[in-house]
Amino acid sequence: MKLTRSLAGNTLPQTVLIHVLLALGAAFILLPFLWMLLTSLKSAADIASVPPHFLPSVLRSDNFVAVLTIQKFPRFIVNSFIISFLSMVSVLLTSMLGGYVFAKYNFPLKGFFFALILATAIVPFEVYMVSVYQTIGALKLFNSYIGIIFPILIMSFGVFFIRQCSLSIPNELLDAARIDGASELWILLRIGVPLNMTSLLALGIFSFSEAWAFFIWPLIIVNSRDKYTIELGLMMFQKKFYMDHGPIAAGALISIVPMLLVFISLRRRFIQSITLSGLKA
Repeated sequence: MKLTRSLAGNTLPQTVLIHVLLALGAAFILLPFLWMLLTSLKSAADIASVPPHFLPSVLRSDNFVAVLTIQKFPRFIVNSFIISFLSMVSVLLTSMLGGYVFAKYNFPLKGFFFALILATAIVPFEVYMVSVYQTIGALKLFNSYIGIIFPILIMSFGVFFIRQCSLSIPNELLDAARIDGASELWILLRIGVPLNMTSLLALGIFSFSEAWAFFIWPLIIVNSRDKYTIELGLMMFQKKFYMDHGPIAAGALISIVPMLLVFISLRRRFIQSITLSGLKA
């Protein structure tokens, strides 16, 4: 909105210059994806040519065929989608409950527990990965979906994010619902969740993308190709003395498509939620 108003107040040369700069920035961002697309369509000779050629001499689909037939890449995509979806659902559920409770309820040591959650958000996963590994071993969850998503079932940032968004919900609205006889669960589902829908959609996109790109943990606990994720599947094209850049580019391109579909579907709802919230304000 502010960008639109600022553009409306500029002269024609300034507006053209701003649009040119934005177009150059978009092209700079899209250039690596275009290079990856063209690499996936090149032969091994074109990829290894010196100096490198931007355009392939002949368009080839061998890399996509190798990814989809030789390796179990469709299975890897399904595994990644299952893991990312379960992680997203768990993160949204725990973040909504935790963030709403920290924002709208008072209980002993509330500040201490919230500070503890914030402290865990700044600790890298590699610091406590060994203890999580021992826990998974004790529970005998190696090479399983539950074992893979175990470290990403709860997101400290999600609790903090929903808590900050829930602070904007008027307490008078909740008190009015309590006076009318509504239960706390009813208030959460009918008031808390709808008013936080925009934040939940944004958090859903973020948590899904984080789980989709999870690499180090599945690499440690997965020992069967049937449970490989996309990230592990791409690693299979890295040999001992060389790398198959063509299949890697093709696999990376295929792995982006489901993520883009999820983002586009949630993005439409995200924009609708912002529009509705703006009309209500």
